[in-house]
Amino acid sequence: MRFRYTDWDPVRHGSQQPLFEELLDLFQELLEHTAGDAEEALDWMEQLDDKYGLTEGSDKDLDDFIEELKKRGYLEDGEDGETVEITARTERSLRQSALEEIFNDLKKGGMGGHRTSYTGQGDERLPETKDWQFGDDLSNLDVTGTLSNSFKRSGVGDDWNLAEDDFQVHKTDHHASMATVLMIDLSHSMVLYGEDRITPARRVALALSELIMTQYPKDSLDIVAFGNDAWEVDVEELPYLDVGPYYTNTRAGLRRARDILHRRNNRNKQIFMITDGKPSCHIEDGEMYRNAYGLDRKVVNKVLDEATVCRREDITITTFMIARDPGLRDFVRELTEANQGRAYYSELDDLGSFLFEDYVRNRRKHMG
Repeated sequence: MRFRYTDWDPVRHGSQQPLFEELLDLFQELLEHTAGDAEEALDWMEQLDDKYGLTEGSDKDLDDFIEELKKRGYLEDGEDGETVEITARTERSLRQSALEEIFNDLKKGGMGGHRTSYTGQGDERLPETKDWQFGDDLSNLDVTGTLSNSFKRSGVGDDWNLAEDDFQVHKTDHHASMATVLMIDLSHSMVLYGEDRITPARRVALALSELIMTQYPKDSLDIVAFGNDAWEVDVEELPYLDVGPYYTNTRAGLRRARDILHRRNNRNKQIFMITDGKPSCHIEDGEMYRNAYGLDRKVVNKVLDEATVCRREDITITTFMIARDPGLRDFVRELTEANQGRAYYSELDDLGSFLFEDYVRNRRKHMG
């Protein structure tokens, strides 16, 4: 008997996924665009169901889907008892799906610890061994080598014994430990001109947080949002991150990021900044000075001062530009020169790949 295999055609062969899984994927994608607003996402699903018949041909409808979401722990009733909200399980699922979506091809190649060229005290045991020295971890003991040294020295029999010089331990790899602050521009321009820039930025933050928590647990990631001022954002808050009627206080963002990195013990420290606009304000003596037109030197010079301080403290700034505004390019050029950092122009669809590749490349440990 001969079999003929063809690509799966949803029209001819039907869906490969159960209806609930299909609707869940769509629901989570809509949540990314609604900044975690479950009510708005479900309203969009109703409109799509009316227009395209999402549940057509099934004995289940969207009301059944909502009840199933509650049953499985993705939704819960709001405090008013009339609305629904996403749960911690959904927040975690959004991080996981963002990571899979952005980094799927890279994950196939394997992601894990990245070795440096240095050996000694570290995380991963190597086949090579060395003489034991005070302070070496005995959990890396090379039992065979140690016993062999002992037998060669004292022989086998009643006189057999172990001496300090017999002990051998496996060498281990050094692994890079990186402290990262991801700065996200929440100024109003991130949703102006008909282009949604905040959703890709939010998706990258979700994916990067999941990547570090699952693959690089010794690394740290902090999120700083900046608009008129700058503030820290917890991982649990990421799905709800949204723009406001803000100017762009890049100086405040860098200052907050630098303060955070001071508290981190990681040897390698860096700032990733996602922005679509030039700095347009700063706060001095409690008052906000703002100018959204052109490159105001009063604003720009304050930012460059922060970039210079970061350079002196060995904090590299990598800027991801998601707009081609000439003023932004000119500012980023000055920022990069002041910090001796890096800058990329990234299309919104490529933002995750750009940032991920730079993150992995930067996880090198510089030994003094």
